Amino acid sequence: MAHVLVTGGVRSGKSRWAESRFGDTEPVSYLTPGYPADPAKDTEWAARVAAHQARRPVAWRTVETLDLAAAVATAPGPVLIDCVGTWLTRLLDAWNAWDADESEWASRLATEVDGLVAAVRAHPSEVVVVTNEVGWGLVSEYRAGRLFADHLGRTNQRLAEACDQVVLLVAGRPLVVSGARSDRG
Repeated sequence: MAHVLVTGGVRSGKSRWAESRFGDTEPVSYLTPGYPADPAKDTEWAARVAAHQARRPVAWRTVETLDLAAAVATAPGPVLIDCVGTWLTRLLDAWNAWDADESEWASRLATEVDGLVAAVRAHPSEVVVVTNEVGWGLVSEYRAGRLFADHLGRTNQRLAEACDQVVLLVAGRPLVVSGARSDRG
């Protein structure tokens, strides 16, 4: 049983690699905090979601939720979360946080992250968490980009502390860093 954080850039192969950790007949809870697919509003997003769904074995249970901590805590077996960057975006959207003063929502986000980290750390089965790598480019000239990079980077660090391995996907190839999980909260 392992807890793994999978990170990398857009289209680096993170999701496919994470999915490959589980067998086709193994019941897996696939937790997705992404926006529901609506082809009438965004055909490209709907196509991405459909491609992900088509790859999932029938034994897998898809749970679309923003309450990742509760979903992890109640999942009966292995869990795959895809992806933390989408989760952060949806939370900040739901809270109208992009233009709000950070002091209005930062503690709320910290509580959400604390809950997710605790749920991942405590889960008795394998947990694979997919996220986006940030900070390999220029600092965004836009506030929203800086907020996203700052908070996702911190969230990734917290989740990495709860995991046995961090896997960086580069051009579809995994680079694995193993180490003991941190007992820090």
